[in-house]
Amino acid sequence: RYVMIERWPGTPKLDDFVAVVLHSAMTPTGSIETSNAELNQLHHNILWGLKGNFVDIPTDCPQRDERLGWTGDAQIFCRTASYLMQTDTFFAKWLADLAHDQTAEGGVPHVIPDILTGKCDNDRFLSHGRTHSSAAWADAAVINPWTLYLMYGDTQTLACQYGSMKAWVEFMRANAVDNMWSWKLQFGDWVALDAREGSYFGATPNELTCMAYYALSTQLLAKSAKVLGHVEDAERYEELHASIVDSFHREFFTPNGRLAARTQTAHILALYFQLVPEAYRERTVQTLLTLLEEQDGHLVTGFVGTPYFCHALSENGQADAAWKLLMKDDFPSWLYQVKAGATTIWEHWDGVKPDGTMWSPDMNSFNHYAYGAIGEWLYRAAAGINTQEDAPGFKRSVLYPIPGGNLAWLKARYASVYGDISVHWTQEGAQESQTITLEVEIPANTHSTLVLDRAHTLLEADGLDFTPVAEGYRAEVGSGRYRVVFLR
Repeated sequence: RYVMIERWPGTPKLDDFVAVVLHSAMTPTGSIETSNAELNQLHHNILWGLKGNFVDIPTDCPQRDERLGWTGDAQIFCRTASYLMQTDTFFAKWLADLAHDQTAEGGVPHVIPDILTGKCDNDRFLSHGRTHSSAAWADAAVINPWTLYLMYGDTQTLACQYGSMKAWVEFMRANAVDNMWSWKLQFGDWVALDAREGSYFGATPNELTCMAYYALSTQLLAKSAKVLGHVEDAERYEELHASIVDSFHREFFTPNGRLAARTQTAHILALYFQLVPEAYRERTVQTLLTLLEEQDGHLVTGFVGTPYFCHALSENGQADAAWKLLMKDDFPSWLYQVKAGATTIWEHWDGVKPDGTMWSPDMNSFNHYAYGAIGEWLYRAAAGINTQEDAPGFKRSVLYPIPGGNLAWLKARYASVYGDISVHWTQEGAQESQTITLEVEIPANTHSTLVLDRAHTLLEADGLDFTPVAEGYRAEVGSGRYRVVFLR
């Protein structure tokens, strides 16, 4: 965005310079446009954060003395990136590097390639062998291959990485007591706003973060084993997952259903990772809403909680709250950055504070794509373009858009491996009574489950056979273009 000229013959003119964008060759696959210019700019910022950082490896930022392949950032952003660009081979190559750099015990370095181990003896965080195996960072070993399977039906990378995935889960098991594991350095909910003044570490207990990701990675490993035909492994890791969930219940929920860690991120992880006893789910959702209201509707989450915040709300009957959170434009929020003139995503919510001061001049990147993981929610929930685990790569898609945010319209397109999937919705009327017009396109040789969010009256069904369900109306449809109008 900026160029510093140290020496130039004569007077420099703008026409003397050409800017060249460098990033790994990846085909663009996703686009979103809405009636809200600031939301469009946010999507643009997320895309340019990807372009600035995906240069052979997924770096955390392209400037300052860092530019490293931090696993946490890559894990958090992987699915968003895979909506925006064709990332299959890009991540497959990086995951091969990850497997190569794993420790003999299965530990996963914080950065891939691992250029930290043996070179950080004077670092206050990374000295004494603390350069690997932090929850949410190391879990890239499992989450990223599974994401490539979902997005592209890529069983080859899943098979190639299976040994690495299994080694990481076994590392956690080897260091766990009653399914609570830890290792030398845990980043936790990194740079969350609920951290102590001057601290990088958020208020959510590391014990909860570690066990939550242990559960998730074990569950995904069990699913991967099933996909690859490793029947005994699938059964064994399903049993381990159930044991971890049981330990999580006993450790973090009181007999009355209160989650002991009273932070936004703790409630987000418990809900999104399916770690809440069903009897306590509504209480957990309501507490999350209370925690949000205590911050005047603002998030205070860090790297761990932020990617799943809107998902945790919309998947638990609080889609309007998810939209309200996304559309906040005062500090701290995604659109606050946009209004402050951002052209990429910031590392810190308070990178520049409302009074113009910086969080810190020492570690303050304005091109750090992690919080751009909200892009996944834009595609999967706002536009509603999703795939099914048993027919990955969008062979069987789920089109379940959730209109909201006081937008007049939203248009989205995703180039799946089977062809373009498009969604266009408009909404008219007050929130209490809205008319939704939905147009979708489903590519040849695929099928889709079409869900009409909170629909109560069908005005136009385009010949589709809809069935009333808890979510509204649902229909199974084949390839083609369809237009549906309904009231909600």
